[in-house]
Amino acid sequence: MKSWLRAQMQCEQQGHAYVLVTVCEVQGSTPRSVGAKMLVTHDGLFDSIGGGHLEHKAVQYARHLMQQDNEHNQLHMQDYALGASLGQCCGGTVKLMFEQVPCSPMPVVVFGAGHVGRALVPLLAQLPVAVTWIDGRYDMLPKQIPVGVQCVHEEYPVDAIADCRAGSCFLIMTHHHGLDLQLSESALQRGDANYVGVIGSRTKAAKFRRRLQDKGLSDLMSVFACPMGDGQITGKLPMEIAVSVAAQVMSLYQQRQTLRHIPNSSKTEQSTSVELELV
Repeated sequence: MKSWLRAQMQCEQQGHAYVLVTVCEVQGSTPRSVGAKMLVTHDGLFDSIGGGHLEHKAVQYARHLMQQDNEHNQLHMQDYALGASLGQCCGGTVKLMFEQVPCSPMPVVVFGAGHVGRALVPLLAQLPVAVTWIDGRYDMLPKQIPVGVQCVHEEYPVDAIADCRAGSCFLIMTHHHGLDLQLSESALQRGDANYVGVIGSRTKAAKFRRRLQDKGLSDLMSVFACPMGDGQITGKLPMEIAVSVAAQVMSLYQQRQTLRHIPNSSKTEQSTSVELELV
């Protein structure tokens, strides 16, 4: 498999932004033919469109596009003359297509359509996150769903964990403590959760932590929170709990956006390429 395609698959799975650069038209002598591709991330480069100053300028332009933080896929066309201005003597011209794919919104998976779930999901739907709402009870998910929310009726909700995106934020608030524990265990076992939050009392939290640690998950507990939500927002009403949890989600996606823009100057393009392929 070509390195750009492997990198594209991993970027899609992990929700990372990238720009796919394609040679779509050539005239005269050029270093690569039509169809040559390379993929550019914030700090990585995969495959090649011919090297030299042309490739340097293309990478520069691709990263300029990523800094714009567009919310939707964008197509851009650029013409390059391979002459003295690019330090190349091929003499031909190249038209490049830049397919900009922005970072996907943070995936948030809500388990449970009880009182708190019904108060929480409309709040989450107004935030820049991708919300999936899951319940095993067929009649619990409401008929009127906020725009952008994906509802899933799953008789065995634990089975849905395997289909969730890497970096998901799991919010667990079902009608059964045993199911909450199973969901927590399954979400942690993935090893790539951004957050695993469970509704409940401090007594429930202590029992869950002990049982999860007994299952050998101690090294993964840093993302586990029970009771979940912002500790500074208190209250037991469904809307009070929902606001607290929504505030925690806001903190998580804002932190994610900040990390996206921190340059990683200590890594070379080669080392970044290896890291992405092994994640």
